[in-house]
Amino acid sequence: MARPVTLFTGQWADLPFEQMCAKAQEFGYDGLELACWGDHFDVDQALKDKNYCKRRWETLRDHGLDCYSVSSHLVGQAICDNIDSRHKAILPPDVWGDGEPEGVRKRAARKMIDTGKACRKLMDARPDSGGRRLSNFTPAVNGFTGSSIWHAIYAFPPTDQKYWQRGFDDFARRFTPILNEFEKVNVNFGLEVHPTEIAFDIETSRRAIDALKGHKRFGFNYDPSHLAYQGVDYVKFIRTFTDRIYHVHMKDVWWGHGDGTVGVFGGHTSWADPKRYWDFRSLGHGDVNFEEIIVALNDIGYAGPLSVEWEDARMDREHGAAEAASFVRDVDFPRSEISFDSQFDR
Repeated sequence: MARPVTLFTGQWADLPFEQMCAKAQEFGYDGLELACWGDHFDVDQALKDKNYCKRRWETLRDHGLDCYSVSSHLVGQAICDNIDSRHKAILPPDVWGDGEPEGVRKRAARKMIDTGKACRKLMDARPDSGGRRLSNFTPAVNGFTGSSIWHAIYAFPPTDQKYWQRGFDDFARRFTPILNEFEKVNVNFGLEVHPTEIAFDIETSRRAIDALKGHKRFGFNYDPSHLAYQGVDYVKFIRTFTDRIYHVHMKDVWWGHGDGTVGVFGGHTSWADPKRYWDFRSLGHGDVNFEEIIVALNDIGYAGPLSVEWEDARMDREHGAAEAASFVRDVDFPRSEISFDSQFDR
């Protein structure tokens, strides 16, 4: 059986939860990856209200949907970042507080710990009947980490390895206690490798793992779109981190379609500006080779959900989300459990 197809609700946080479920059912999805903003999954309510998770499942099941993960990208971004006024717009008031940077970072870390606990409560409340249980899949909190050294990505003023290493050490200091708490509740953290995070390509992903001394709860919410336009081999990423692909985002991008005035760094242009070198596209409308991705995921034995993160400034999102669900079903296929040529000598 091919993998369940889910929809990440982060780009739909303007919709009430029940309406989101109804639309996902209409679009043809098997489940949702719940964003911890809007009203889709409230971490504090999940921990305080003993019936909150039960009610989430009742609504999901009423629409024939399942859930295998939650996502905390916005809070995660503040854990290691150099905090500025932009963060206030994405953080809940209790995390932003008075805006003092170190206080924001510490409150974000505490909220991420709570998110791991809330994720476990949600998964433990899963009804016994209905849906599809996945063997060998550990629930994941997907998200970002932020980075204290992203501003120094380009090595001028002259930047040495000691400077960059301080950023990875800072990341490890802040995230190791979070991951230790995730271990207690048997939940993984899946970093969406992404520019502005501590890891944004294969090399920095390796370095992040090393900084954490290989902590088993740290892995990746694999998303090819953020790798491809940088020129990073997004299929090699899967084969490099075979035991740390904890969740998968299906998301497309095109690159090399601009008019030559804007490069990889974006030129401070807005989405869909025709000058842009790259832009996110709805699945099947970009340049990512999903056939190679599915083969690689089969080779490493990934059996978790394929979660559509729908982003395309040029397309109606409801049209795109429905089309994307169909696209993923068409491109996905189960791995072979036999050697295809062993039949010749029978």
